Amino acid sequence: MRHLATYDARDSTPTIVTADVILTIDDDNPHAEALLTAGGTILAVGTLAEVEEQAREAGIEPQRADFPGATIVPGFIDAHAHPLMYGQLLTWVDVSPAKAASIPEIVELMREGAQRLPAGVPLRGYGYEQRNLAERRHPTKEELDLIATDREVYIMNASGHGGVVNSFTLAKYGITRDSPNPEGGEFFRDADGELTGELSDAACNVLTGLHGVKIGHHGPNFHLGDEPAEHQRQLDIAQREFLSAGVTALGDAQVSKREFAAYLAMADRGELSVRVSMYFLSHLLDQVIDLGLTGPFGNAFLSVAGIKLYADGTLGGWTAYFPEGYVGDPCRTGQLYHEPAEYAGLVAKAHAAGLQTATHAQSPTAIAMVVDAVEQVLTERPDADARHRIEHCGLPAVEEIQRMARLGIRPVNQTQHYYNWGEGVEQAIGTPGERFNPLGEFIEAGVPVTISSDAPVAEPRPLEAIQAAVTRVTRRGHKLGPDSLRISAEQALRAHTLEGAITLGRENELGSLAAGKRADFVVLGANPLTVEAETIATIPVQATWVDGSPRFAAAAN
Repeated sequence: MRHLATYDARDSTPTIVTADVILTIDDDNPHAEALLTAGGTILAVGTLAEVEEQAREAGIEPQRADFPGATIVPGFIDAHAHPLMYGQLLTWVDVSPAKAASIPEIVELMREGAQRLPAGVPLRGYGYEQRNLAERRHPTKEELDLIATDREVYIMNASGHGGVVNSFTLAKYGITRDSPNPEGGEFFRDADGELTGELSDAACNVLTGLHGVKIGHHGPNFHLGDEPAEHQRQLDIAQREFLSAGVTALGDAQVSKREFAAYLAMADRGELSVRVSMYFLSHLLDQVIDLGLTGPFGNAFLSVAGIKLYADGTLGGWTAYFPEGYVGDPCRTGQLYHEPAEYAGLVAKAHAAGLQTATHAQSPTAIAMVVDAVEQVLTERPDADARHRIEHCGLPAVEEIQRMARLGIRPVNQTQHYYNWGEGVEQAIGTPGERFNPLGEFIEAGVPVTISSDAPVAEPRPLEAIQAAVTRVTRRGHKLGPDSLRISAEQALRAHTLEGAITLGRENELGSLAAGKRADFVVLGANPLTVEAETIATIPVQATWVDGSPRFAAAAN
């Protein structure tokens, strides 16, 4: 039984919450029958009798919220997601594999989408993955011209790191066969040097328009602008999806002025119900330092966490850096966003200012570059609790994992990536692809594991992510790699709760159910630690509570 936290009688109505089992993710008190909450805080955790006694001693008369047959776990923490991008894409045309298995089917879906838009409004689609199409390639601008020649047409790849546009879009932004590739991006060309319509990473800067967000070669530009009211609608849509999956806190892993303004507006209207920790993109590093946003800033629902950087591109779009070329296309090598010295300088500047860094890196070369830079800054300015992050960290060499353990680097993985596209990674880079997201190796080396969604690259479905971590079986039934890469259900649940909180620097208030922490929890229809591993993803989320209040409740059958 944990101590009773301080209770202020002016706080909201106290509640005793019970369930069949409560998995606290608290090493000192791992299982409980009941919680006592008030004012958004957990006041006591233990048996029902103990919690009732604590309430009497404190002079509290709580209401009851009973969930017989259910399992309660801490609110899931999605440490790497893109909520506004996710909400925006949910308003676009869905051309994912479930909707379109071929390029003609994509064209037809987009034509139908065009009929629902006023003339001249850009038409956007999302979710195709070239290796899942019958043609096993990207569409071309000529194929998108079949959709429309009088408006912008853009379909974004499932990776979020680019896609394909029609000829109208290229002409509107003055892109010709003679246009140079921007640093950190590419306008793809065929064997004759003609533009194919495919563009990646920094080349997407053209899509945000003259006055839109421009990020140079600091990352893929998915910050397409809409009217402020539309961005609010998109965030509302995204927030409902997160809450319905049991996500109560997240890290926005790429904040520009677009995201910052949208969050502030959402907070101003009192509708922010998921806790957001913001990582500003590295093109804003100097402004963040100049504004002094280098220490604790914000409140329990919106706060600044650190700086997001990019080392290389994406495995899904074949822009992660493999200098020897891809097995699936030896002419493609991918890219580094920064030369090693330039990247190390950015990390050094952030670290010196006390900012946590979160760097996207997928290939062994890119991951080694990140570890080198972190090792250098920690040597020059030791900090035992810097918690520098590597996002995705798809294919680290074994020796880099050992260095990560020594340096306290925290990888943030997305197991749904290999659940959805694991076979594609093997096809792209060959045998090393089976090690994609080697969680078991991290655990064995003493590197803590954090699991997230990268929404919208994958749906924010923590239970699906946990199942993938435990089984390493893909959506198509393929086992990816040996059992040594798997982790236990207990480890996976911790990775999506407490470890996520630690990664965000919020473990004192989030991630486990203990007295004094925020009353954020999820009510599940079954115990993820006792069901068959291959059924974890099917466990229903019955309710999601944030600050001791229900923010989502599943419809009754």
